[in-house]
Amino acid sequence: MQDEAGTTLTPPTDPAADGGAADGAPDDASGARLRPRTRATLAPFAVLALVTLGLDQASKVWALGSLDDGHVVPLVGDLLSLRLIRNPGAAFSIGDSSTVVMTALAVAITSAVVVAAWRAASPRWTAALGLLLGGSLGNLSDRFFREPGPGRGHVIDFIDYGGL
Repeated sequence: MQDEAGTTLTPPTDPAADGGAADGAPDDASGARLRPRTRATLAPFAVLALVTLGLDQASKVWALGSLDDGHVVPLVGDLLSLRLIRNPGAAFSIGDSSTVVMTALAVAITSAVVVAAWRAASPRWTAALGLLLGGSLGNLSDRFFREPGPGRGHVIDFIDYGGL
């Protein structure tokens, strides 16, 4: 029976006893328990991001060496080929004249990916975000270190979807 209006019917329990976190880990806005961040939980995120960044840069080095002379490698007729493209804009050359804006957006999105990975409760989400971060850092490195200059650099692309 309730002792007084507004009080709970069950006595308070130790959070560890009912499956909660005994370490005082905070809840997120929805009330779900956040997992504590440790090197072990963020290591796969960082490793996947670094491996993806390395593969991204290695593939661009290959493309610059193999496709720079205008060489095109058809893969599926005219629908899919390998062709070197220096892209100043976003996907499908959207925003070609707004390279600085694209760089600012890329920095914001990369930051959001890091925050999302920090908050992710699922190892699968953390892994997916690690892959996304690696690709994003690859494009950001192009924006900052490739011609025509810092913040205005063109992203090296080489997969051509039907001439788009």
